[in-house]
Amino acid sequence: MSDTMKAVRFHGFGGPEVLRYETAARPEPTAGEVLVRVRAAGLNPPDLYLREGYRMLPPEWQPPVRFPAIPGTDISGVVEAVAEDIVGFSVGDEVYSMVRFPGGLAGDSSAYAEYVSVPASELAPKPASIDHVQAAGAPMSLLTAWQFLVDPGHDEPNPLQPDRHVPVPLENRTVLVNGAAGGVGHLAVQVAKWRGARVIAVASGRHEALLRELGADEFIDYTQTAPETVVRGADLVIDTVGGPKAGRFLRTLKRGGALFPIFPLGFSGAEEAAKLGVTVSTTQVRSSGAQLDDVGRLLDDGTLRVVIDSTYPLSQARQAHERAARGHVQGKIVLTVE
Repeated sequence: MSDTMKAVRFHGFGGPEVLRYETAARPEPTAGEVLVRVRAAGLNPPDLYLREGYRMLPPEWQPPVRFPAIPGTDISGVVEAVAEDIVGFSVGDEVYSMVRFPGGLAGDSSAYAEYVSVPASELAPKPASIDHVQAAGAPMSLLTAWQFLVDPGHDEPNPLQPDRHVPVPLENRTVLVNGAAGGVGHLAVQVAKWRGARVIAVASGRHEALLRELGADEFIDYTQTAPETVVRGADLVIDTVGGPKAGRFLRTLKRGGALFPIFPLGFSGAEEAAKLGVTVSTTQVRSSGAQLDDVGRLLDDGTLRVVIDSTYPLSQARQAHERAARGHVQGKIVLTVE
């Protein structure tokens, strides 16, 4: 096997134009790791944040990035080699993973490449009934939906709030999903529906048919109607857009309800939430092979489905990032690796 590979790297922060498809050193698995031959890599917002230098974060939160850096966290592929101490994975196994997140958010996840070394604890068998493209689209988005709505899966301190994030009951509850057509959103709709919720999906009108097919009971086209003006008495809002505008959803919730902003930075409604008796909670998604194994069964039997917006060859990562920057993505963007 060659000691080099093709990868997408960047040598300085900037827009999609900084991404270069070039030769890089192939990683070697160390103790506790598995070397995976990547067949597909999913795009996620942190890939773009890393490429831009995490400029949306306060300076003290911006991680030091070593150049050249390889972006990406989500992969699906085939085990190429295993460290001597590895049990449970063998050469030739089809696997998927969210690699080293958030620990590798400064570029140590390195998924946009022909090969990546993955801690075995973050790896799971690829669901047999879906292909590598769908599997690569799942990890970060599905783990985010799962850890917010079902089970955080870890006891790590919450870096975003003093208390541990606690999911709320969903059966026979009304759940509004904002940004319902996006990567996290379309999976959150399905997870909430699977758990017995009545789901209100908020997205632009062109996504209505898909979201109803995925289980949404009601649909609001935000380009025509502001959801906060028509929804009242919801039990939970999961706002996949988040940010400073997340507070507008407080008025849609009943007393005792909850608002889960996926991106909490800029939220300033804590005082209003307290007055309304609404819990606001968030968490940081974390890699988990055990959870990917669990949710993989739901992908395998068709309970959950990963929608693919578009695919690009690894060599066209720049174009894939340009597509992401244009927004209105339906599901996931995935890079394919030959």
